[in-house]
Amino acid sequence: MTMTSQADDIEPFRAIEVSQLAQKMRARGDSIIHMEFGQPSEGAPQGALDAAHGAMSGGDMGYWESTPLRERIARHYGEQYGVDVAPQQIILTCGASPALVLSLLTAFSAGSRVMTARPGYVAYRNSLRALHMTPVEVPCSAADRFQINARHIRDAAVTPDGLIVASPANPTGTIIPPAELAEIAAVCRERNIQIISDEIYHRLSYGIETQSMLNHDPDAFVINSFSKYYGMPGWRLGWLICPQKFVGAARARAGNLFLSPPALSQHAALAAFDCTEELDARVEVYRQNRALLIDALSQLGITGIAPSDGAFYVYASIAHLTDDSVTFCKKLLAETGVATAPGIDFDPDNGHQFIRFSYAVTTEMTAEACKRLIKWLPQQPLQMIG
Repeated sequence: MTMTSQADDIEPFRAIEVSQLAQKMRARGDSIIHMEFGQPSEGAPQGALDAAHGAMSGGDMGYWESTPLRERIARHYGEQYGVDVAPQQIILTCGASPALVLSLLTAFSAGSRVMTARPGYVAYRNSLRALHMTPVEVPCSAADRFQINARHIRDAAVTPDGLIVASPANPTGTIIPPAELAEIAAVCRERNIQIISDEIYHRLSYGIETQSMLNHDPDAFVINSFSKYYGMPGWRLGWLICPQKFVGAARARAGNLFLSPPALSQHAALAAFDCTEELDARVEVYRQNRALLIDALSQLGITGIAPSDGAFYVYASIAHLTDDSVTFCKKLLAETGVATAPGIDFDPDNGHQFIRFSYAVTTEMTAEACKRLIKWLPQQPLQMIG
């Protein structure tokens, strides 16, 4: 007898399929602009590279969790947000993805119901299913700025056990304003809903303030990493801030499931905290890229764009062009060399009419991508696909 469960319903990450096609095209000599992943093209800052080179000549690279790095992260929360975090609350992980799994396994059990926004990061839904939990996806529209708000929680037919909130969000880049964050925290406190706050895109914003959920709920789990602002995705290093009451349980799970993150990455990451000038300059590049891309899409009549407050994404409606975003992205790649992410990854109900661009590339690449789009799209028939 074959046993099945909701874990068998885990969907593929279709942007990976697009990326694999792009890699094959590049291997045969095609000019590719990678806008399918939220992956900064600049790489680790120079100070981090220098620290890594020094560490490699220093010897010991065994299983290790850096106390100085945990202390530096704790200090960062005091400096950046004005909140107190004890170093022992911080668990270093192999990127944000294990931090998400670790927080879910620590806070919840099989069968727990966890609310998320739709559109939202594909791994929220699929990680919950893989862990035999139930994702409760809330459809969020332009009227909601594509974000969860307190009303969604109050109006839920069944009170969830948990809530995953992301601000700035993937795929939209939208930021939840401080007052709304406070209201979300208040209603979750009233209803005993455990919050997991994904703050991986913090320090990437273009005008709206980004507060930590810890400003409003000191018992929230907070996820972050060195992959986005710090430009170190391949170094696979993130962290989880764990509520005091869960620290022991979380550490037991982390030790058994993940051992420890890469030692070399921890040395580099500690130095990355001192590279603010270089990293903030990159944010200004993203700001320019954002303006270029939004202007180009507007010229092409693609104006249904989610508020791109932060991160480095534009999530745009292409409903007037297609009802098959996967095929659209593949055609766009094949004919222009511009790789993008189909919206179906982030919204299984309405994402077939959306596309996500990542502008975490150079301004020259962004300008060239815009040039190719402006040349290509007018040549396509209306409702060209679907």
